[in-house]
Amino acid sequence: MTTFVEGRPADPVSTLLTRSYLGFTQPASSGTSWLATPVPVVTVIINTGAPFGGLPRAFVAGLADRPDLVEQHGEIECVDLKLTPLGAYRLLGVPMTELTGQTVDLTAVLGRVAGELTDRLAEAPTWPARFALLDEFLLARLSRGPHPAPEVALAWRRLVAGGGTVRVGELAEEVGWSRRHLTARFHQQVGLPPKTAARIIRFEALLRRLAAGGEPARTAVECGYYDQSHMDRDFREFAATTPGAFLARLPAPAAEVTSVQYTWVPAT
Repeated sequence: MTTFVEGRPADPVSTLLTRSYLGFTQPASSGTSWLATPVPVVTVIINTGAPFGGLPRAFVAGLADRPDLVEQHGEIECVDLKLTPLGAYRLLGVPMTELTGQTVDLTAVLGRVAGELTDRLAEAPTWPARFALLDEFLLARLSRGPHPAPEVALAWRRLVAGGGTVRVGELAEEVGWSRRHLTARFHQQVGLPPKTAARIIRFEALLRRLAAGGEPARTAVECGYYDQSHMDRDFREFAATTPGAFLARLPAPAAEVTSVQYTWVPAT
């Protein structure tokens, strides 16, 4: 049986994450393949058990503009952190373009402290003890991490608040930069150009509403799609399939919908 344990991050850290800390345990399986659509989130996974899927023991997955095939084999026990892109920029301290579309060993980003943290988390006797270690580690990183440009932070907030429908020209005018300068700085600190990031924010919002039972054509319009072909293009690019084929893989609509229910679907 798969189990999840949530932990509330310390307040200064919580502003950099999109949700609580998550401890995840899954029994051994013969293997499962998932289609993972792009999301406006940077994921850090730290295995407290054995690594899975041929991935490093601890890794970070940057923003991407294409779907990914995720293979799960064997037993899984890990800590799952979902960071905002600018939260990741502060905590990891590297240009986010270095992580775009990649899954990178956390040690390659943070050095030996990543391995030390992984060992300490694995040795901790309980999930609350692990979450306390994360607070300690992330607060220390936060105290010396770089700060994103206020203009980039404002542009990101506006994109998220607008569901990805705000035009880049409007953002540039609002922050007082040229469109070209905003695009370059945003790309470096977020990991994708603002136009691409906006499309992914909008697509995730669309999937979330569809998973909650929204009628496709109406929901697409509400999310800012002009017509069917406009939505179809994003499904081709971000889900490698058609809207109908993707929706057929979604679980039954639910009042409480978690992101994994609509951004990860069976690969076949």
